[in-house]
Amino acid sequence: MPEIKIGIQLASLRLPFKKALQTAARLGACAVEIDARREIQVGQLSQSGIRQIRKMLEDFNLRVSALTFQTRRGYGVSEDLERRLEATRQAMTVAYALGAPVVVNQIGQVPSESGELQWDLLVDSLTSLGKHGERAGALLAARTGSEEGSDLKRLLDALPAGVVGVDFDPGQLMIHGFSPSAAINELAPQVLHVHVRDAMRDLARGRGLEVPVGSGAVDLAEILGILDERGYRGDFTLQRDAADDPVGDLGAAVSYLRAL
Repeated sequence: MPEIKIGIQLASLRLPFKKALQTAARLGACAVEIDARREIQVGQLSQSGIRQIRKMLEDFNLRVSALTFQTRRGYGVSEDLERRLEATRQAMTVAYALGAPVVVNQIGQVPSESGELQWDLLVDSLTSLGKHGERAGALLAARTGSEEGSDLKRLLDALPAGVVGVDFDPGQLMIHGFSPSAAINELAPQVLHVHVRDAMRDLARGRGLEVPVGSGAVDLAEILGILDERGYRGDFTLQRDAADDPVGDLGAAVSYLRAL
C-alpha cells in the first residue's frame, strides 16, 4: 500500500489559525482541512487574502486537503436554496484557488423514494453544483453519516457521472447506527476525500460515541485496504470533536495511521 497522505482538520485542534497550521505540521500532517465559514469567510476573501493563506501553507509545507462548507439546510430544501447554491459555488471557486480538490458538506437527507419533489430538487441542485465544480476545478463531496451507504449511492447514480463524490466518514456512519464496512463497499469508487474518525456503539444512548482513533469499532485497516484496491490516492484527514487533549489525540492518531 502506498504511504497514505495524512491531513488534520484545523478546527479539531482548537487553536488560532496560524498556530493550528504550525501544530498540524509539527504533528506530521502534510495537509489540513479548513472551515470555510469559521476559519475563513469565502464571501469576503480577496485575492490578497488567498495569497496570504497560500503563503502560510507554503511556510509550513502544507496544502489543503478539503474545504468544509457547512450549510444549515440540505440541497433538497427549497427555502433559500438559490442562496445556498450560490454560496456553495463560491466556496468551490475559493477551494480551487487555495489548492483544495474538494468542498465537503452534508447534502441533506436522501429521500427514501425516487420521484419525490425533494428527490428531484436534490438531484437538480447537485447536478448544478457538480457542473460548476467541473468548471471551477474543485468538486463537491457529500459527507456520509445521515443514511446508509446504499441510499447515498442510489442518489449519486442518478447524477451525471463524476460531478459529485463522497466524503467518507466511518465514525459518523457508526455514530448514526450504520455500517462503515458496508458503506465503503458501496461507495469506494466515488470517494474523493476521507475523514478519519473512530466510534463505538453506545447501547444506552441508542447511538454511537466518538472515541480516539484506533480505540473504537471502526475497522480502519479494512477501509484503507478497500480504498487502495479501488485506486484512491486522496487524503485521509483526521477529525476529533470530543477530546480533552485534541493535540495529543491527533498526534497519536497520526502515529496510528502510519503504523497501519
